[in-house]
Amino acid sequence: MNRGNQCDVLVIGSGAAGLTLALTLPTEMSVTVLSKGELANGSTYWAQGGVAAVLDSSDTVDMHVADTLDAGGGLCREEAVRFTVEHSREAIQWLIDQGVPFTREKQADLSDGGFEFHLTREGGHSHRRIIHAADATGAAIFSTLLEHARQRPNIELLQNRVAVDVITEPKLGLPGNRCVGAYVLNRDTGEVDTFRARFVVLATGGAAKVYLYTSNPDGACGDGIAMAWRAGCRVGNLEFNQFHPTCLYHPQAKSFLVTEALRGEGALLKLPSGERFMPRFDPRAELAPRDIVARAIDHEMKRLGIDCVYLDISHKPADFITTHFPTVYERCLAFGIDITTQPIPVVPAAHYTCGGVMIDQHGRTDVPGLYAIGETSFTGLHGANRMASNSLLECFVYARSAAEDIASQAASVRYPLDLPPWDASQVTDSDEDVIIAHNWDELRRFMWDYVGIVRTTKRLTRAHHRVELLLREIDEFYSNYRVSRDLIELRNLALVAELMIRSAMTRKESRGLHYTLDHPDMQPEAVDTILVPPTYVG
Repeated sequence: MNRGNQCDVLVIGSGAAGLTLALTLPTEMSVTVLSKGELANGSTYWAQGGVAAVLDSSDTVDMHVADTLDAGGGLCREEAVRFTVEHSREAIQWLIDQGVPFTREKQADLSDGGFEFHLTREGGHSHRRIIHAADATGAAIFSTLLEHARQRPNIELLQNRVAVDVITEPKLGLPGNRCVGAYVLNRDTGEVDTFRARFVVLATGGAAKVYLYTSNPDGACGDGIAMAWRAGCRVGNLEFNQFHPTCLYHPQAKSFLVTEALRGEGALLKLPSGERFMPRFDPRAELAPRDIVARAIDHEMKRLGIDCVYLDISHKPADFITTHFPTVYERCLAFGIDITTQPIPVVPAAHYTCGGVMIDQHGRTDVPGLYAIGETSFTGLHGANRMASNSLLECFVYARSAAEDIASQAASVRYPLDLPPWDASQVTDSDEDVIIAHNWDELRRFMWDYVGIVRTTKRLTRAHHRVELLLREIDEFYSNYRVSRDLIELRNLALVAELMIRSAMTRKESRGLHYTLDHPDMQPEAVDTILVPPTYVG
């Protein structure tokens, strides 16, 4: 199906949030979903752990809320936490209804109202409440939702499309502040197309690619955050970047994430000597929240001058390991590591962007007609530290809420006027792409060194000087040469890096994922870091 570059709803991003929204919208609304590369290239596909929800009879909404607030370091917005958790069961039921093959209990007794699906436990959770599909939950969810989307005649899925910028009425010199579409690079033709839409949804994921070592796929470049900022949207809490404590340490593994569910099922973190170290850092040991575990690993690696630590689940029965963690088992085995008999070498890596574009409970940003959902957004759910498996839940709850809000407005919002085409008349083809590659590498290295797990004022100041220089160079390059995926991503990543650094410099305390040696204590009052763009109209 090809309807041209016009639709009711333009969804930029094809992961869990974007596909859920597309499938929840009324079938009479035309929806176009854009993917930067292949449809399965986003973070959803690679998510191993699962989805947190109140599903067991011994668990309650209040318990899940309390665990999330505790992990969030005092910065969670309780109304957002409660909204998300209260809608968790219906979101999971929707996924079950779609046919997501969640792992079932081998001998479930449903006669007394028992739950037929297997629930696991992860760091920060006081109960087993993680529903999963073995250790490849993301792939199971994504494949199921994608198959449904392909069968819907009102949904068009376009691959190899990179959004350059959203289009707002002020950019066109029109009255009002509504978002009316987007400029999108077609990587197959090399041309920038103009998409006209009544509603635009940013579901582009996070910005962990700003760091040298990350568990995220290559497309996690903060595109939605950067586009929203340029459109006039506020951003919040971008200093809180979660580092997953356990990514496989191997020269050929490219930061393969080892699911937290291993620790939930009894895996132990050890030094090369075989000594456990987590009990020295937190009474919850391996089940402490991710920021504590990541800092502990970072501390031990620096203290001892070692390249990695080890995650050991080999004391569990081999059939238990291969049944519950087939993906991790097979992937490690491919690198010569048999996790049924050997510990796994692991290091922390950038994993999740807790801050993002500020939205309300319907996914609405500061710009009318522009929505943000998933990791792109800042809902207030995660606070200063995301609790494991709350992120996928957030995707489903807020995507469904945004879809309902869009549907409620459908009759009252008209199509925008014809939009001007992308102007490439003043640019030429670049003969110096080495500049892009060099700047890309420099940015990610100084972010890792200066704005990583442990920070100082001097490091942040140094990073800010570097990023300001890079932004000027990138802006000059962007103004003179034709856009490419690499240039668009570098432009967005550098902008988001600058926003992250500014946010970190603003926070004169250590809280959650933001830890600075110059301000090791928490301030008595927890305050969000909100940055306001020059184009913000309130």
